[in-house]
Amino acid sequence: MSDATDELPDDLASALALLAEERARRIAAEAEAATAKAQAASAKALVSHSEALIARLKLEIEKVRRELYGSRSERKARLLEQMELQLEELEADAGEDELAAEIAAKASTVRTFERKRPSRKPFPEHLPRERIVIAAPTSCRCCGSARLSKLGEEITETLEVIPRQWKVIQTVREKFSCRECEKITQPPAPFHVTPRGFAGPNLLAMILFEKFAQHQPLNRQSERYGREGIDLSLSTLADQVGACAAALKPIHSLIEAHVLAAERLHGDDTTVPILAKGKTDTGRIWTYVRDDRPFGGQSPPAALYYASRDRRQEHPERHLKTFTGILQADAYGGYNPLFKGDRDPDPLTQALCWAHSRRKFFVLADIATNAKRGSRAMPISPMALEAGENLPDEQCSRAGAARLCSRKEVMALRRIGSWC
Repeated sequence: MSDATDELPDDLASALALLAEERARRIAAEAEAATAKAQAASAKALVSHSEALIARLKLEIEKVRRELYGSRSERKARLLEQMELQLEELEADAGEDELAAEIAAKASTVRTFERKRPSRKPFPEHLPRERIVIAAPTSCRCCGSARLSKLGEEITETLEVIPRQWKVIQTVREKFSCRECEKITQPPAPFHVTPRGFAGPNLLAMILFEKFAQHQPLNRQSERYGREGIDLSLSTLADQVGACAAALKPIHSLIEAHVLAAERLHGDDTTVPILAKGKTDTGRIWTYVRDDRPFGGQSPPAALYYASRDRRQEHPERHLKTFTGILQADAYGGYNPLFKGDRDPDPLTQALCWAHSRRKFFVLADIATNAKRGSRAMPISPMALEAGENLPDEQCSRAGAARLCSRKEVMALRRIGSWC
């Protein structure tokens, strides 16, 4: 077997030609590899974009189904939240793959994959603008002349945030002594939202907002504040939350008096998980809404909320013990004592909810579900089809978290469907 070195040329010109040929082959191979890499990155970006688009469409379909004829249960809400989290991950992966494809495309002639994005909304007008002007050139780059005339300007806007700042406000109260009577004079102590409170109103508002609006437990808040250099223990935050609840009680009483003074109310309840010893109970949030705007009323709308650990009928009786008027609600039996003639002070006037009735007409007119029954399929009710399209949405309950009608109403609607 001959050695590879025997095949090398002896003269310099042939060696240089061989090196040039090898370099050309290496450049071509690198270009081919870059092209393949760019094509693979573009294909991966396309797949990521397609997966994100499918997840987004599935989420929109589920939301539309839930709005049309789905039950607003806690399980369904958590399913939508899970789909939103999955969409978030897919969108992030699609953005990463698109950037990788763009970087790979710069080293080749392959056209990069461009993901179709929704048009970006302009930044809100109320945000302050910080103008940073880049120094203009003093001379022409082409000929070197200093005779430059401004034609205009281009502005690039970037959204930025200033990190949260902690500070301690020192309120100084100077003491003065009277030279005549030797009495000490001093301004009164500043007002605090909570008794002997050390937290300012902005800090208290942030703690309450994070806990109740952002669902951020106090222990996580305490850990986050600790990373920012502020030591606020869990018990300290809990004390402030309790003190704020007591301080806000008069405002809740005013809202309660305003809502219960209405001529008509929209009432409903929804489930909420409540921590219990070793388990999680299913509690209730009771909502009563006053809104007379659709009826030409001038009073401001308001919503009143109560919480309970169960759904016993004593709760709506206690909530509405002073209310006399019209109550629009679902067919929950706990409201029935409010409509009895011997109620003190006066029985409430019952107003049923069109949304609950319409839901059952949708069941009777569900062509897709009926088709799956095969030989057991029932005739589709023309009255149900017409009712599902024409029943008004404006008269449905405004309290949200609607529930199913009573079994008696369901059977009555099924009899109506069988007669058509």
